Amino acid sequence: MMRAWILPTLLVLCGSVVATGQIFQGDLGTAAALLLAFLTFAGVNSPLMFPRSISAREAQRRSALDGRPIVFWRPGCTYCIRLRVRLGRNVRRLHWVDIWRDPAGAAAVRAANDGNETVPTVVVAGRPHTNPDPAWVRDQLSPSA
Repeated sequence: MMRAWILPTLLVLCGSVVATGQIFQGDLGTAAALLLAFLTFAGVNSPLMFPRSISAREAQRRSALDGRPIVFWRPGCTYCIRLRVRLGRNVRRLHWVDIWRDPAGAAAVRAANDGNETVPTVVVAGRPHTNPDPAWVRDQLSPSA
């Protein structure tokens, strides 16, 4: 979906404008640093930072087979980014569902959160947990997963 790319695109555009202003003032070092900061922030807020999303139905099927948790998330969510960063290499050991791309995933999140699309919502053994501590999520990963 396009709305997942709105914030990263705006960050790149704003960074470009700010850097261009610095270049016209003759401060190339500051321009480069600001542009790099904006690009980094855009990358962190883009869907590229997360593993490839699958549908909620496919995630549920896979989770039933391998016992791995399901993470419902959306681009630009600060708490989703925090979970992603804190999981580190373990991020690939979960099934990720982007609720902006999958209406069934959004419905599952609303059902678990009294009608709200609160993310991240992590489903472990069929039980949803809203915005859990990343250390707790890491503990839920079985060694065989």
